[in-house]
Amino acid sequence: MANWPLAVAVTAGATVGLGVYLVVRELVPATPALGPALRRLHQPPGSRASAPTDRRLEWLTGLARWLRPPHQRLALLDRTPEQYALSLLLSALIGLASPSLFAVALAVLGVRLPVSVPVLASLGLALVCALLAHRAMLAKADAAREEFRAAVCTYLDLVALQLSAAHGPVQSLERAAEICDGWVFDRIREALRIAQLQMHSPWEELRELAGRIGIPELGDVGAIMRSSGDEGAQVHETLRSRADALRDQIRTDNLARAEGVTSRLDIPGALLVFVLLAFAMYPFVARL
Repeated sequence: MANWPLAVAVTAGATVGLGVYLVVRELVPATPALGPALRRLHQPPGSRASAPTDRRLEWLTGLARWLRPPHQRLALLDRTPEQYALSLLLSALIGLASPSLFAVALAVLGVRLPVSVPVLASLGLALVCALLAHRAMLAKADAAREEFRAAVCTYLDLVALQLSAAHGPVQSLERAAEICDGWVFDRIREALRIAQLQMHSPWEELRELAGRIGIPELGDVGAIMRSSGDEGAQVHETLRSRADALRDQIRTDNLARAEGVTSRLDIPGALLVFVLLAFAMYPFVARL
């Protein structure tokens, strides 16, 4: 007769060991190769999405391609599809190992469970953990998008002030990005720095960044500043108007989201009324 508790314990230990190995392997810093780093700095516009990956992570690349991750949201969070696939894999491994470890603990205490119980529980919990990791990434991306849009409003006003101070279009974009702190302005400064290194217009780089991360409001900044740089137009009033319109749009979206949450709260309130009504009517029904 097979020793099922020992087999489950060995499987759980191997799964946990594989998860720990993958975590340690990803956390250990690796020395970047000079050639790929230089190619990433000097590649033409629009080709950064297909940057070369490490040969050791080819299996993660295939897994990420199979999972079809949301690339715009990952780019907004500054995460790669490989990191997304690895987070889902680790979450699934944790869910896969937890019921097995619980079954081993029960076996040590003398409680024997059928083999199908930990197996089915492991598969189900692995799927649930992977879905929770995916939902957590989507929630972070939505919160980051709202924060980015709010920061773009500030950036529009700052660029308009720099233009009003008789600075040039390129200088206005760079000086406005240097004023504020935060991860949003770090991304904008990085895009402007890449444009300077590659010697092409910063508004094109901003529009490319907007398309890559799914923030069209940042692309509006690039479009407005392109007309200023190409035609010499005075666009500071246009920038201020676009900032006011974006604030109104954000306010409208927040109100719509709040109304949706309020409408969902009406359902448990209605159910509570029915429960109270049932408690009130029970004595009269019981006497019949």
